[in-house]
Parts: sequence; C-alpha cells; structure tokens
Amino acid sequence: MDAAAWRAAADAHAARADALTAAHRDRRARGERHAVEDFLFEYYPAKPAQLRRWHPGAGAGLAPGADGPAPHAGWRWYRADGDGVVTLDLDAFLADRGDTVRYVHALLSATAARPAATGCFGLHEWAMVYRQDGAGRRHALPLRLGSAGTDAVVESHRIRCTHLDAFRFFTPAARPRNATQPTRESQVRDEQPGCLHANMDLYKWALKLGPLVPGALLLDAFELAAEIRRTDMQASPYDVTAYGLEPVAIETPEGKAEYVRRQRGFAERAAGLRSALAAVAGAAVA
Repeated sequence: MDAAAWRAAADAHAARADALTAAHRDRRARGERHAVEDFLFEYYPAKPAQLRRWHPGAGAGLAPGADGPAPHAGWRWYRADGDGVVTLDLDAFLADRGDTVRYVHALLSATAARPAATGCFGLHEWAMVYRQDGAGRRHALPLRLGSAGTDAVVESHRIRCTHLDAFRFFTPAARPRNATQPTRESQVRDEQPGCLHANMDLYKWALKLGPLVPGALLLDAFELAAEIRRTDMQASPYDVTAYGLEPVAIETPEGKAEYVRRQRGFAERAAGLRSALAAVAGAAVA
C-alpha cells in the first residue's frame, strides 16, 4: 500500500473505533459504570486506545511516505526492509505467539464444522445466580423475578451450556444441573456456533491473533460482540430496563422464541467472521 492509502485506512479505522467506544469513554471520564457494556472492556483485555490502532494484516507491505517509514516500524513484531517498506515479521510473531495461533485455528475450525445448537435460552446467566444471595452476584442490578423466581426458572429447565467460560461462573448449586461439564481440555470438542458466548469470543480471538488480523475484521468482531452482549443481558435474570433495554423473558414461550430468533441471526453473522479469523490463523501457521 502506498503511503496515502495506508494513512487513509488507518485514519478511517481510528474514526470507526472512536465512534464505537465513544459512550464508554464518556462514562469512564465521568466515573460511571455500565453493567452491560463495561464487560467488553473488562472481560476482554483491550482498551479503546488499542482498538483504534490499525493493522493491515499479515502479508501487507506499507510503503514509506515523504516523512519516512510507517509508524508500524516501531511497533512490536514489525520490521522495515531496506527500501523502507514495513511488514509484519511473521517469524518473530510466531516465535512468541505460535502456540496461541495454532490453538485459535483449531478451536475456530472445529466450532465452524458443527451445526449451531439452539435451545439453551441463555440460562447460563441464570445459573450464575442460582441460590446465591445478593452479596455474591457479579452485578448490582436487581433480579427481574427476584431470587425465588429466578431459582424456580433454573429448576424448571434443563441447562445446556457448552461454553467453559460461562460454565465456570455457575454457582456450586447450579453446576450439577448442567447437561455437560465443560473443561479447558474439552473446549475444542465442546464449543458450537450457536452459543452466544462463543460468538462474542470471536472478538477475543481476534485480539489474540493481534497484528495478523486486519483492522476492519477486528472491529467487525467487536461490533458483533457488543450486540450479542446486549441480548445476553436482556435474556438474563437481571432487570436491565434502567439502560433502556427491554427484557427477553426466556421463562415464557414468546421470550424463548425471540431468543432463538436472535441466536440464529448471531450465528449466521458470526459464521463469516469465524471463517475469516480461522483463515488468517491457518495461513500464518501453514
């Protein structure tokens, strides 16, 4: 890419990232918390400044401008050739992160090969507060049905959570109620593309792949994660109406149907992102 092209791409990326994180940055400046959206910046290890940093992706070369090489020349894992063209040093990156890249490729490929399972109805969030007093909850939000009503929903359903990083937050009383017992060792075998958390985590895997991932793909994954997070909390036992979000009442037939409708839509959108990220990782370790 010539200097004009990569500068335009980097500027457009930064502007898009700024728009996506503006509300979070404004709240942070005021010291305000947001139980729904803060998750994207706390559970996932990236700050707004990291999101706005544009990477062209592996294999791209950034030609120097009149003022010298692209700033990437001073970033970790990049190098400038004798003619000033800056590229990702794939060997250096894989020396540090090769095991991670191989794991991400295996996980994404295995997940993509499975059919999307629906019918979990987001009960993982309910299992995280099952038979738990207010002091132990992850959020200060009130429970929409109260403690007894929440427990009754858990007890009247079969829990089918396949995602380890949701399951590990289940309360001790809820764990035996899950149809499976996911572990880190079984994650590649267990994860399936209908899972809201597996599809949110495409953003996490894009972050793990770092400079291999073109900037637009990273922000696409972030946008999808943000949308899924809202549905995840709308379908949770928490009352999120204070944030202008209506509940998806999965304890009712209508709420279940709405949850599955959204779940299928997210799975369809995630499929393209998962395929693209798997291709990036696979090409790097081929």
